[in-house]
Amino acid sequence: MSEMEESPDGRGRIQRTEAEWRAQLSPEQFHVTRQKGTEPAFSGALYRNHADGKYRCVCCDAELFASEAKFESGSGWPSFWLPAMPAAVKTQEDSSHGMRRVEVTCAKCGAHLGHLFQDGPRPTGLRYCINSVALKFEKR
Repeated sequence: MSEMEESPDGRGRIQRTEAEWRAQLSPEQFHVTRQKGTEPAFSGALYRNHADGKYRCVCCDAELFASEAKFESGSGWPSFWLPAMPAAVKTQEDSSHGMRRVEVTCAKCGAHLGHLFQDGPRPTGLRYCINSVALKFEKR
């Protein structure tokens, strides 16, 4: 059964069983967001999206990024230089696959979104490299 527990910032933290996530998500969405997978580069539906709007978590609908912070990085994944709100995402060290990276997750449901790199544009110099399949787009 799904449950909601309160997070320190007052927003609800969503927790579901593996079976509940599998029922809600496509196999590719489940693999990326719940099993820390990665979609193939240049394959995502939102990679070349230039519309004005919000990018939300495919798992819990939390607002993660705004189109104003999206840029073309050439990496093959949607890239952003800033989250919609500082508390929207969490980061943690990821040493899987024999390299040191910074994993980006949804603060509300813990979904794996992608990775954070220090090679983005000004003003932050950050590149949030996010899997399209982890996002849904809400056009303004």
